[in-house]
This record gives sequence, C-alpha cells and structure tokens, in this order.
Amino acid sequence: MLTHAVVITGKELIDAIRDVRPLVSSAFYCLMGPGIVFMVSMAMNGRGQDRAGGSVLIGMISVFILVSAFLGGMNVAMDALAGERERKSLLPLLMNGVAPRDVVLGKWLAVTCFSTAGLTINLTAFLFVLSRAHVPIRSAIAGSAPMLAAGLIPLALLAAAAELGISTACRSVKEAHTYLSMLVFLPMGTGMLLVFFPSVTHGWWRLVPIIGQQWQLEHWVRGDLSASQAAILGLVTAVLTGLILWGTASLLGRDDVVYGRY
Repeated sequence: MLTHAVVITGKELIDAIRDVRPLVSSAFYCLMGPGIVFMVSMAMNGRGQDRAGGSVLIGMISVFILVSAFLGGMNVAMDALAGERERKSLLPLLMNGVAPRDVVLGKWLAVTCFSTAGLTINLTAFLFVLSRAHVPIRSAIAGSAPMLAAGLIPLALLAAAAELGISTACRSVKEAHTYLSMLVFLPMGTGMLLVFFPSVTHGWWRLVPIIGQQWQLEHWVRGDLSASQAAILGLVTAVLTGLILWGTASLLGRDDVVYGRY
C-alpha cells in the first residue's frame, strides 16, 4: 500500500536528519563547485567575459551542477538498503507484510528529497556566483528557470534511483560506499567529455540523460534554453527512473539479495 511507502519515507528522513555529519558533508561538496568557479572567475580578471573564458566557466558550472544531483543523496542511499541489510533489519521489515516495491518506493522518496535539496543548494549558490562573477549571463536566465527545473529535477530522481539500486545490490555499507563513490564519476566524466567535445550533443544525444542535462545547463547560462527539449528530456529521464526502480524492486524480491548470500 502507498501508506507503507509514506511511513518508510518518514522513517528514513528522520534517521538521516538525526546524524548531521553526512548532511554537512554533502552540503559542503555541493557548495564546493560554486566556490571554485567564483575563485576562478576572479582570478581571470574579467577574461570570463570573452568567448573562450566564458565557455570554460560555463562548462565548469554545468559539470558541478550535474555532480551535485548525485552527491546530495549518496550518504542516505548507501545506508537505506545496504545498511538495513547489514543491521539485520531488512528481513523483519519484509516479513511484516511490506511489499518490496513499497520498501523501494519509500526509501527512494527519502533519497530523492536529499538529492533534490543538494541540487537546489548548488543551483542557488551558482545564481549568487553568476550575479557577482565575470561570467557572461543574460537576464533570460531567471525566466527560463522553470524550463531548467523540468529537465534537472528528473535527474535528481534518476540519481536517487540509481544510488538506491546500487545500495540494494551491495552487501555492506562499505561496499555501497565504494560503488556509489564510483557512480559520481559518471556525471563528472560525461560533463568533462562534453566540455572538450561539444559536438557529441548534436541530434538525438540531447535527449539522453546526463548528456542532455549538460547541454541544457550550458544553454541555460547563455539564456537560450529550449522548452520542448527540456520537457522531452525530463520525460525520458523520468521513464528511465521508473525502469530502475522496477528493477530494484525485483532485485529486492530475491532471497539471496535479502539475506546477502549472493
């Protein structure tokens, strides 16, 4: 039932808020990008206004924003299922008549809250940096914020689903930490690749999650974001999120995964 998922979400949120150390760590990492871009823009002494300098700064901004969507909920995700199994509390939860899909949905909603919060903190900090740094920025940015959200919020949902899926497949928090740390390199590596090889974003590649969000962020900073592209990208990302959640629920229905004997 949906009630089970809501109860699990509330429990995970309370448990995560009780330990502020992971939250402070995630917030620090989300704010690190805007700080670096601000210092680089100041060191460029106004050269960020030219085309070459502006492209570098815009590329850096887009990479850090993509990474923040994955960093915000990483610490919560690694404890949500891998930690539950390690504490031997996952099996009693499933034995109480809670369906695997409700467990996955509830924990995913909790991780999504932190992923979205990390993304919001990062974007807010970058708006502050853009208003004061030597970065080419147009007044159309504020008006295109809803279109940007249509593509970026589904990325936070996708990041939460992927992190929860990895946490489900891992037998311990230590193992989950290893693989989730490696997952962060996916948006980082993709973003850097597109900075140096922008031709990759031509054609239908703009509708591929992460690649599409990178293209979207760069055009948002330049003030020429496409509403149709943002909507389609958000839909594709949401569908992929649903498929990952379905696979995670199927995985959680296996005895070897629940007992950690695989």
